[in-house]
Amino acid sequence: MHIDIVLAKMKERYGVDLDTKTPQVPYRETIRKMAEAQGKHKKQSGGHGQYGDVYIRYRPLERGAGFEFIDSVVGGAVPRNFIPAVEKGLREYMTAGPLAGFPVVDFSAELYYGSYHDVDSSEMSFKLATRLSFRKGIMDANPVLLEPVMDVEVTVPERFMGDVMGDFNSRRGRIMGMEGHGKLQVVKAQCPLAEMFRYAIILRSMTSGEGSFSMEYSHYEEVPGDIAKKVIAAHKKEDEDEE
Repeated sequence: MHIDIVLAKMKERYGVDLDTKTPQVPYRETIRKMAEAQGKHKKQSGGHGQYGDVYIRYRPLERGAGFEFIDSVVGGAVPRNFIPAVEKGLREYMTAGPLAGFPVVDFSAELYYGSYHDVDSSEMSFKLATRLSFRKGIMDANPVLLEPVMDVEVTVPERFMGDVMGDFNSRRGRIMGMEGHGKLQVVKAQCPLAEMFRYAIILRSMTSGEGSFSMEYSHYEEVPGDIAKKVIAAHKKEDEDEE
């Protein structure tokens, strides 16, 4: 209601029409198994060419571990001065994963082999080779989508407890406990952020304005397969529309 009023004022006073949409859920991507992938960038177009060749092993890490780069190159297969370019490329490309364009988290990348050309190799060549390895390696490592899960506390009169708990079940939520505070009850639950947009409006309607809630981030967990397919398809369509 507040947003509608502000939008109406903007249009009336300044002649500005604003489009609104549901906030973006900060999804993440990760991998579930180990995979190895070569990335080879080779281009010859007169003068100096471009040549970079890397072999990288991708492994899943525990949730929340972030990213780890491991240099296992021996015998100068990749010159020392090009190895930082490989790590830099990985950190750059992991901000938009190959599954649906979300950041890739909780994995390690081990550079263990490669090759180079005395004249045609450069930092850029190795970055481009790293990109080819990254996209193939992540897709071969059983990538999955992760979503943020929130800790939610809902305070309502006792007569609305059944409605609130049933509503959480419909939102893929989990009831974690309940506490009594006089005539009020506090329902503690965990629920995906994607299911909590517009919850203030729904709770107000469900409790005749007598309910309130608070929520904060808890952790990331895997998105169920059927829902993940819809999210991936929707974001790929957005990318196509922008192009």
